[in-house]
Amino acid sequence: MFEHLIKRAGIVIEALPYLIKFYGKTIVIKYGGAAMKDPELKKSVIQDIVFLKYVGMNPIIVHGGGPEINKYLIKQGIEPVFVGGYRVTDAATLKVVEKVLGGKINSEIVSMIKKLGGKAKGFWGKKGKVIKAFKYYKKDEHGNKIDLGFTGQVAGVRYRYLNKWMKLGYIPVLTSIGVGKSGKTYNINADKAAAAIASYLKAAKLVLLTDVRGVLDKDGKLVSEINAYKAQKLMKAGVISGGMIPKVKSSLYAIKKGVGNVHIIDGRVPHALLLELFTDFGIGTMVVK
Repeated sequence: MFEHLIKRAGIVIEALPYLIKFYGKTIVIKYGGAAMKDPELKKSVIQDIVFLKYVGMNPIIVHGGGPEINKYLIKQGIEPVFVGGYRVTDAATLKVVEKVLGGKINSEIVSMIKKLGGKAKGFWGKKGKVIKAFKYYKKDEHGNKIDLGFTGQVAGVRYRYLNKWMKLGYIPVLTSIGVGKSGKTYNINADKAAAAIASYLKAAKLVLLTDVRGVLDKDGKLVSEINAYKAQKLMKAGVISGGMIPKVKSSLYAIKKGVGNVHIIDGRVPHALLLELFTDFGIGTMVVK
């Protein structure tokens, strides 16, 4: 008679060890890809994050918005340019990045969290100056520097400031735009920004939402767990390529700097965060030492 209810109770109980283990811990979530475009997926991601806050965890969102930026650039007749997974950011592109990430997407995420019962505070660029940055140069195969314009790297994070807001019950929502010593703003790869923030906060977990199931092997099969040795091998062989390279490199950096675990998961799956964090099997790739 109550079989379906008992089954539901079993699902909830499966989460109990994880709820105990991560109570009071910081979870950094890099939010991007399809999960930002589909209205239902948007809702499920934000619901998951509000849930994490209410069960005693401290989630932080670091978001990108690449497809939306590309759309706005093309409307203005600017061709998006990438080098090794990094956006080339000239002055005109930077204006679009700030408008889309800071003015539009950040505000939308904060608004959604509030509508779903949470408290949120948005930060981007000079608003809060949470991420300190410096100019980043990509190197080619010969070691020569490639100028990517106003593309930056994380120089520091105001982690005590973020902790203050979390203690007040807020979910910080950060855009991957940093500020340099001279006051210039820099566009930072969102995966690298999330990894740096997780590292400074000594987060228990960093979760990267993406548009694929996770890291795939040469046969297209999901790699459920990967370490630095295996990751370097797959990158050298070209199996890990394109936009997945910054994700994997960011994951390895975070692990090296003391983050507990990193999860690369498919944001197209409804409630992907809860499935990865609170079930015995998970759904993506876990990056370990």
